[in-house]
Amino acid sequence: MMRVLGFLAAMATASLIAAPLRAEDRAYCPARPGLGTPPCTIAPGRLSVETAIADWTLDQDAGQRTDKIVFADTQLRLGLTSSIEAQLAWTPYGRSRMRDKSTGLVTRQGGVGDVTLGVKANLLHPDGSGFSIAVNPFVSVPAGGATLGAGDWSTGVLLPMSYDLGHALSLQVTPELDAAVNGSRAGRHLAYSGVVGLGLAVSDAVSGTFEVQGMRDDDPAGATTKAFASLSMAWMPRADLQLDVGAVAGLNSSSSQAELYLGISRRF
Repeated sequence: MMRVLGFLAAMATASLIAAPLRAEDRAYCPARPGLGTPPCTIAPGRLSVETAIADWTLDQDAGQRTDKIVFADTQLRLGLTSSIEAQLAWTPYGRSRMRDKSTGLVTRQGGVGDVTLGVKANLLHPDGSGFSIAVNPFVSVPAGGATLGAGDWSTGVLLPMSYDLGHALSLQVTPELDAAVNGSRAGRHLAYSGVVGLGLAVSDAVSGTFEVQGMRDDDPAGATTKAFASLSMAWMPRADLQLDVGAVAGLNSSSSQAELYLGISRRF
């Protein structure tokens, strides 16, 4: 926790240093919603607070149904330079409800999630225009409990890319490589994924994105391959405010069946 507080203090200090650079301000580019990650970065001296107001996931098999809902899952993005931002993400509370289908026994658990620290460095077009690409390494600190926390530290890197296709369409790609925590909650293993999305700007304020994602997790207890499809919508009523909603569907038996979420993003 001291490391997290130290990181927050560093973000606050960097914000004060970067504040004079606000002449480089650009259009707001939230990381929400959707499965992928945009390559654009927050302008220097600006802070983006992006929150999933509520996020529900259904996971079930022949023997058990699990409903998980998290509240106020939040990421902070602080612009440090014209192409680099610092990131901090945390889930303050979540609950899971597990029902045994054969006995009807219901088990409920609740708790907080881990803390994730990251840095995104844009390599081309930090405003996300044209062809844009960034590198986004991160590390997760095991600050959460058994319900939402992984139990050990993990790390990974994303390489988000986007390309303006014209006619209000954009192609979005996010490959990811992780040292993920083992299912035993100790140690790490290789995991990797990729997201491909097609974005449509319906108007200056409304946009939608359709995405597909493939994930491979080589956990020593048993490797799994998951696949998802997602549809999300975002509405920006003001230049510094965005509201979003989205749905995710699992495409194979190893994946969670469904996910629904509602979120808000605000730039300061």
